[in-house]
Amino acid sequence: MEENFFERVYAIAKEIPYGRVTSYGAIAKALGTARSARMVGWAMNASHNREDVPAHRVVNRKGILSGKHHFQGTNLMQQLLESEGIKVVDNQIVDFEKVFWEPKVTL
Repeated sequence: MEENFFERVYAIAKEIPYGRVTSYGAIAKALGTARSARMVGWAMNASHNREDVPAHRVVNRKGILSGKHHFQGTNLMQQLLESEGIKVVDNQIVDFEKVFWEPKVTL
């Protein structure tokens, strides 16, 4: 179950467009498991050895880089987002609503 869930999370994360972000909760909701945002976070944490999963594009519901401590280097998550044109100030995405991407429901 867990590995299959993680793969479903990764499939959605791979769809996040360049220069956009989504939240752990939005991915959970798209999977039909709205209360599993924390498990989505665990999946993102486990994805760091997979270059095909853009984990840096997944943040918390307020646009805060809550997973940044799982990236190598002190500001790698922020640097990756900024390289895509997303502005980050004090570990929070500026204009979060404008860059937020809503995943499609994949029930």
